[in-house]
Amino acid sequence: MSILMVFRVALKALARNKMRTALTMLGMIIGVGAVITMVALGTGAQSSIETQIQAAGTNMIMVSAGNFMSAGVRTGQGNASTLTPDDATAIRDVSGVQYIAAGVNTRGQVVAGNLNWGTQIQGTDVDLPLIRSWPTAKGAFFSPADVASAAKVAVLGSVVHEQLFGADVDPVGQVIRINNQPFTVVGVMSSKGQSGMGQDQDDVVYTPYTTVMKKLRGITYVQNITVSAASAADTAPTAERIATLLRTRHQIQEEDDFMVRTMEEMASVRVQATETMTALLASIAGVSLLVGGIGIMNIMLVSVTERTREIGLRLAIGARGRDVLMQFLVEAIVLSMVGGVIGIGLGLGLSQGVTLWMSWPTKVSPEAVAVAFVFAAVTGVFFGFYPARKAAALDPIDALRFE
Repeated sequence: MSILMVFRVALKALARNKMRTALTMLGMIIGVGAVITMVALGTGAQSSIETQIQAAGTNMIMVSAGNFMSAGVRTGQGNASTLTPDDATAIRDVSGVQYIAAGVNTRGQVVAGNLNWGTQIQGTDVDLPLIRSWPTAKGAFFSPADVASAAKVAVLGSVVHEQLFGADVDPVGQVIRINNQPFTVVGVMSSKGQSGMGQDQDDVVYTPYTTVMKKLRGITYVQNITVSAASAADTAPTAERIATLLRTRHQIQEEDDFMVRTMEEMASVRVQATETMTALLASIAGVSLLVGGIGIMNIMLVSVTERTREIGLRLAIGARGRDVLMQFLVEAIVLSMVGGVIGIGLGLGLSQGVTLWMSWPTKVSPEAVAVAFVFAAVTGVFFGFYPARKAAALDPIDALRFE
């Protein structure tokens, strides 16, 4: 019997019991639809978590000066003058580096009118808001031209803004004094709260690092270089490439005169969250498809019993056992494949519905759709084989006697 004839017979058999066929496919439809929806929700949640963790600095690499011996004494982090702006420029060309900001820090008294506030003055570069995923609430961050010219411009943290001007006052364009030097306010950062180390990230004033170097501290080196890797997974290799570059530039033979650190704890949280989510989705997929497959096998066994005389008649007039096996196997595969296709459409619709109605992030990947379709086909073959084999193994005489 040709494969085309097998499909025609299988489709006619399924069409004879439309309600039962539809209910049988319903298990596969719900299973595959649930898998697509849950994978979309999980992938969307992972993307959201990834964005939030990256905003906290998972893919951030800190390069600090220090870590060298002087007369037998370890000077500690940030006390050396070994990192230079040229080092930061060279690091920008390292493979895997997305953003970079050199940094020089100091503390100072900030004065606005008759109000003053002691805070941290952080000299940095224009890439810092991109590294930290940190937008401004008012105005804008300073420009590359400000960095190049060591301009006296400042971006206020929200705490400094409130202490000096009040929350409702726009300070952009106002002049403040930092250590008795006038600075023009060009922006205010949005509130970010405390860091993982307990530091208030809003109690700070940002200025170009060149300004802090030349006009507030009178130095020619930088204390740290903050780097953002292109992806969280590439953070460690990028950090190693940066360390290799600095060893070459500083002509280091033994102990490094710098420190390269990654946010290992945050990266660990990301890995654990991803693994947990993956295991959860795999379990849901397995249970959903198992239920749908068992439903197909159950109905096919019932179909074999109902059509025993038909099977016996076919075998008696010359049909081979493999023809009967192929017919019932094709029926099971058609049930699972059609149910899988409808289930994929249902999953796509539910994913969009969840995003529109509940504002939950969802992301349907082509890989998830392909895997669901393949699983539907495999489920039909796996759970349809036993009923098909049972039908093919019937004795023609006993089958014709069956009432």
